[in-house]
Amino acid sequence: MISEETSEQLDIVPMQIRVIKHIRKVYGCRGCETVPVTADKPAQLIEKSMASPSVLAMLQTTKYVDGLPLHRFETVLSRHGIEIPRQTLARWVIQCGEHLQPLLNLMRDRLLESPIIHCDETRVQVLKEPDRDPTSQSWMWVQASGPPDRKVVLFDYTSSRAQEVPLRLLESYRGYVMTDDYAGYNALTLQPGIERLACMAHARRKFVEAQKVQPKGKTGRADMALAMINKLYGIERELKDANDEQRFTGRQEKSLPILRQLKSRMDKTQPHVTPQSVLGKAVNYLASNWTRLERYVEAGFLPIDNNAAERAIKPFVIGRKAWLFSDTPKGAAGSAQLYSLVETAKINGQESYTWLRYVLERLPQAQTVEDYEALLPWNCSPEMPR
Repeated sequence: MISEETSEQLDIVPMQIRVIKHIRKVYGCRGCETVPVTADKPAQLIEKSMASPSVLAMLQTTKYVDGLPLHRFETVLSRHGIEIPRQTLARWVIQCGEHLQPLLNLMRDRLLESPIIHCDETRVQVLKEPDRDPTSQSWMWVQASGPPDRKVVLFDYTSSRAQEVPLRLLESYRGYVMTDDYAGYNALTLQPGIERLACMAHARRKFVEAQKVQPKGKTGRADMALAMINKLYGIERELKDANDEQRFTGRQEKSLPILRQLKSRMDKTQPHVTPQSVLGKAVNYLASNWTRLERYVEAGFLPIDNNAAERAIKPFVIGRKAWLFSDTPKGAAGSAQLYSLVETAKINGQESYTWLRYVLERLPQAQTVEDYEALLPWNCSPEMPR
């Protein structure tokens, strides 16, 4: 043989489903009247359920990571000879969320320790809400924050979009809150110790819309505003790897003069545009939110926009296109819990199925705060099962 050549092909092993039997010995004394003793059974997350940690982890991953509705997962199982109705699958989802609540509580504690929290909300339809029409819109709220090595994403379901919701979600919080201009956050910022930031990306999008309606080949006021906003983002890219002190200094030296120039241009433009025009709406948005838009230069750790919240809520929005609605409020609340867990795992570098299986295997034995802390995504290193 002179040499050898090697080629590779991918080979997919179809999903394997097997039954694990737990056989427990029963001990007794035939010559006395003592009651027979049965060996303890393995701890289960959901009592009297056939769902193992691997099944529950796969169920959560297919729905909340891959966006597969429960009725499709029911079909997948049926194709492999396992008949489990979607009502049972939905009940498992809700029960998992309830058992995982201690981890969610710890994650919220970490969130509220952050100096800056990103907030956003999006619609969700729930069919069987008490005293409400099935077509009514409910809301899924997201809060995202945390240091690079302990990031947190939390979802919360409510039937209301009222200002009481962010007041409840961020009760006792002190720090900066980054939002869009939705008025429901106004009451939050009246609380002592809370400062509100506005999103420059939202302002930029409005000028992009104004640019689209300009006559072709002509440079207008929208172009000038966009050029200055793009310069601000260019400075942020330059300072991406800087520490907070360096970023603060860089913003004061480079960003602040551009912000002043942008405000001057806005003040001159505003009287000459109609509020109903696309450009007028962009200019008025900038003007009404200006103090919140510019204050990111106050400190090096403050963000220029709310993209962190928009990235966090995007998987939910994509998943919603597949499953369309939640059947019950309990189901919607369970979805909020599971999205919180899988998105926090992902943003901390964990593979969702591997981490969920690891946690669900150990959760029945967890008793102390330290036990639950050890299961958080930044405190464990589960290995992919083989």
